[in-house]
Amino acid sequence: MDARLDFFGSALGAKVLRHVNSAGRAVSESGLPHATQELVKIRASQINGCGFCTDMHTKDAAHAGETAQRLHLVAAWREATVFTEAERAALELTEQGTRVADASGGVTDEAWAEAARHYDEDQLVALVSLIAVINTYNRINVINRQPAGDYRPGQFG
Repeated sequence: MDARLDFFGSALGAKVLRHVNSAGRAVSESGLPHATQELVKIRASQINGCGFCTDMHTKDAAHAGETAQRLHLVAAWREATVFTEAERAALELTEQGTRVADASGGVTDEAWAEAARHYDEDQLVALVSLIAVINTYNRINVINRQPAGDYRPGQFG
């Protein structure tokens, strides 16, 4: 499978990605726990069917020490006992924030309140921003049919 276009090699694509990457870097440097960040990126990528991002973030999480058990259970996190209450709140917010077109009213007050119970204001800003950023990456890669499977941890810096 080949990508539809060389988005990464395009001057305009590179410019767009620099801005998205800058937003992503601000989130990664925030006080939101790194493990939570990777779980959020994996779950949104699974929902959106983005093989490229799912490949990248599962490999990055494993490289950072995440367990195989937790990685395998991200898609079924509601039934899994291996996630903290805070991670579960972040995953719920991720699902609702990713599936906004599927639910009238968007993110529920209950999901927001649960996330706010576990994260301070800066962490909530980071979490909301991360959900938006990973959804942006997912959409670029899904539309472009970016192939998955060849990513190496740290490949993009």
